[in-house]
Amino acid sequence: MNRIYNSVEPRVMDDDMLKLAVGEQGPQEEAGQLAKQEGILFKDVLSLQLDFQNILRIDNLWQFENLKKLQLDNNIIERIEGLENLTQLVWLDLSFNNIKVIEGLDTLVNLEDLSLFNNRISKIESLDALVKLQVLSLGNNQIDNMVNIIYLRQFKCLRTLSLSGNPITQAEDYKIFICAYLPDLVYLDFRRIDDHMKYLAETKYQYTIDELKHQEHVRQTKLEEKQAQQAKLEEHKMAFVEHLNGSFLFDSMYTEDMEGNKLSCLPIVGELLEPLTYRDKFVIICLNIFEYGLKQHEKRKLELDTFHECVQEAIQENQEQGKLQIASFEEKHLLNLSAIREESDLPSIEKKIVECSENITELFNVLMTLEMQLVEQLEETINMFERNITDMVGLFIENVQSLYPFCNDLENHHHEKLLEISISTLEKIIKGELDEELPDDVRTLFVDKDTIVNAVGASHDIHLLKIDNREDELVTRINSWCTHLVDKIHKDEIMRNRKRVKEINQYIDHMQSELDNLECGDMD
Repeated sequence: MNRIYNSVEPRVMDDDMLKLAVGEQGPQEEAGQLAKQEGILFKDVLSLQLDFQNILRIDNLWQFENLKKLQLDNNIIERIEGLENLTQLVWLDLSFNNIKVIEGLDTLVNLEDLSLFNNRISKIESLDALVKLQVLSLGNNQIDNMVNIIYLRQFKCLRTLSLSGNPITQAEDYKIFICAYLPDLVYLDFRRIDDHMKYLAETKYQYTIDELKHQEHVRQTKLEEKQAQQAKLEEHKMAFVEHLNGSFLFDSMYTEDMEGNKLSCLPIVGELLEPLTYRDKFVIICLNIFEYGLKQHEKRKLELDTFHECVQEAIQENQEQGKLQIASFEEKHLLNLSAIREESDLPSIEKKIVECSENITELFNVLMTLEMQLVEQLEETINMFERNITDMVGLFIENVQSLYPFCNDLENHHHEKLLEISISTLEKIIKGELDEELPDDVRTLFVDKDTIVNAVGASHDIHLLKIDNREDELVTRINSWCTHLVDKIHKDEIMRNRKRVKEINQYIDHMQSELDNLECGDMD
């Protein structure tokens, strides 16, 4: 049965609704009341209950980035949407709504418990990202095809499944089929699966399951191979030498070179492309660039890792010093506050309050001095890293640019040979001395000397352009990477410093405010 409200207008999930829900569901003790007064940050909310709100559309949840539990049952929601930022969500209840299609869950990689009970769903789909899914409730929907069960085999953590109230449950051997295809399932339709049921399922569907397992193994193997290849490609891209570990660059020169492909049919030209000649020498140079690029990439990674370690060590050491200063201050400060509360003499109270205020100021100066020392230390570390990484990138570019000319030299040599062969072939055609038969599209190039020279030249230009473009691409990308990396490091340090200064000011303001409140109370 679907949720239908005739007497109440559909509602929108706006800030007012969310603030009210968070406020009502938050802690009610003194700390909770204080949080309400100061304003509750949505990003700090871990659980949110929005059931029976007559909500039509999921919206405005993007700030709840740390939410673990979301309750949206008993509304009139028609689509699963607006959940993209809730990547920490573990528990989601969308039961008793008007949802027809499972969608919009691609980013919920931590979801363990999903309830879509009592909706209008006819197909189990779009759950692939939910690799941690343990509990799935799909009862009282419109699922009528057993293929849906096979889809659920990919969820290795799934232990509880509810499908009661769906047409699928009327199928013959419904429970045995599910037990056979989902052997790790523990509970089905709110009942524990016993060993006898598992035995019947295994016996009846053994051969079918074995074949299915084989197919799944083949698919999984292909998927893992593809993923491994993709991972390697990404590593090669990080090193800026992707597709240089083979003949890709050489082959790409002929992809758009119609004239060059035609001329490769000429007698003797084929020999220029044979092993240990033009093509293989070209590939060897590419491999040299590739291997050098990977080695330099590892060196850059090591340099970056070492830099981050130095930064973290400096920050941690500085934080420990700050904690010691704060601990020492708080111990003394608490004693002073107790003394003020016990003191009855007004001049003595005033004197002690002044001392406390001076201690707070002294702590502020100490913490800010520590922060300035850290800023100077990190600035020196960052500048040193910037010099090192810039030098490494510069050396890499210099050495790569010394290797690419060898590709140009090979291409120039090949061009000269090809031009020589082409002109010789033209002369033989004119004299009627060419023994070999040429394809018609190749023969059209040998109208006169200008035509064949232009064709060979056009082929040569395409090849040189491909080589130059690949070199320029490498240089541009690594320079851009270096610039963005250094800029990000500087910006991160500025943000860290601002955050730390803000923390110090907030702490000092809190201490001073506490003292001021005490002063007012005692003066009264």
